[in-house]
Amino acid sequence: MKALFEELRPGSKDWVLAKKIDPRRLPAHIAVIMDGNGRWAKRRNLPRVAGHKAGAEAVRATVEACARLGIRFLTLYAFSAENWKRPQDEVSTLWRLLHVYLRKELSNLHKHNVRLTAIGRLDALPAAAREELEAAIQATQANDGLQVNLALNYGGRNELVDAFNEILKEQCGRAAPGSLRVDEAGISAHLYTRHLPDPDLLIRTSGEMRVSNFLLWQIAYSELYVTEVLWPDFRRHDLLLAIADFQKRDRRFGGLSRVPPARQGRACGDPHPR
Repeated sequence: MKALFEELRPGSKDWVLAKKIDPRRLPAHIAVIMDGNGRWAKRRNLPRVAGHKAGAEAVRATVEACARLGIRFLTLYAFSAENWKRPQDEVSTLWRLLHVYLRKELSNLHKHNVRLTAIGRLDALPAAAREELEAAIQATQANDGLQVNLALNYGGRNELVDAFNEILKEQCGRAAPGSLRVDEAGISAHLYTRHLPDPDLLIRTSGEMRVSNFLLWQIAYSELYVTEVLWPDFRRHDLLLAIADFQKRDRRFGGLSRVPPARQGRACGDPHPR
């Protein structure tokens, strides 16, 4: 977190909040459902595209903050498989914004040693956006800091369908009739995210209480954090609040608490132990 404190003014609200965070207990992988661009624009009597443009600023701020904190993986839900149902003008604008963002932000990604990857049914992306994405992924592959994983044309159910079909394709050619089987490890090994650890923390902005078909397999034991802040307004302070809340949780993964009962209330910071 040294790089973060270099950016903070001693005594500022972010400095005070960051001092409360234990650098030894940072989430390795943060996933974010970036929601609220449309409502942000509507509240300001602006077109929806203005909300998406403002959302790009939140992406920049979040990526930089995660890089400075020392977070290892950040997955951003950028375009869902269901988003194709939106008006064609809005969909086209979103892909143009991705194209512009990747080109504009490449130097900043290098500055913060960020490696870019992507998951989803990427073959269906418009050609210009796909080419720009592939170029950015190639250009940053040697960076070994924060890995930013963009979920594009992504759906959690689609991911599971694709994983099962890969398993069947592999097994059908060599398995004896009736011996086809899958297990958790086999499914995990065929997911889009097979090279990433499961998210420790899932953040959703805009206050909506649903996971919206995002990382359905991977978030089985993720800690959920929902904020009323709309995505275009999400900044470093909001990220620090989410991480501070995460560090109050007693993560049991279905087992018993690892915190002695006498200390559980203070360690969890939760008046209603799970």
